[in-house]
Amino acid sequence: MRTPNSYPRFFNPLMLWTDVALKTGEMLISSGSVIQMRTRRMAEHGMQPTSADMREIHLMSEEKLAAVTESGAAIANQLHTTQYALMNRAVQQWFNTGTALVSLTTSFTPAQALSRAQALVDATTRAAATITHFSSAGARVAQRALKPIHAKATSNHRRLSQTTAD
Repeated sequence: MRTPNSYPRFFNPLMLWTDVALKTGEMLISSGSVIQMRTRRMAEHGMQPTSADMREIHLMSEEKLAAVTESGAAIANQLHTTQYALMNRAVQQWFNTGTALVSLTTSFTPAQALSRAQALVDATTRAAATITHFSSAGARVAQRALKPIHAKATSNHRRLSQTTAD
């Protein structure tokens, strides 16, 4: 019987991907609002932007470059730290599962087959756990990549909403 602590390992990718989806949705809503507020400001002042408008225009490109740079660095760092180790583990699990399967098919006695069947089940379980870790690692890469972009979009939304309200 499984203990409650053994389940999160298999459900963790779902929670991670759910977080990515929620943060992406929040970022898209904030970005749409920021685009609308900035476009309205530009349209109001037309060809004679104020100094505040010019700062905002300059800030748009500067912050995008900073967020994309930070996002790219986060992706590279996360891929470097997790994917290589997981790929090695996946290949090892694949070989272990294949070895267990071949061993099972060459069993001579029922007792030997039973023992080798258990070894195959264990190897398959470890391989499934490794696949789950791949999904978790992918979600973590997406989370880290989204974090700076999400932070900038939501902070811009808060800042511009306050400016508009004033």
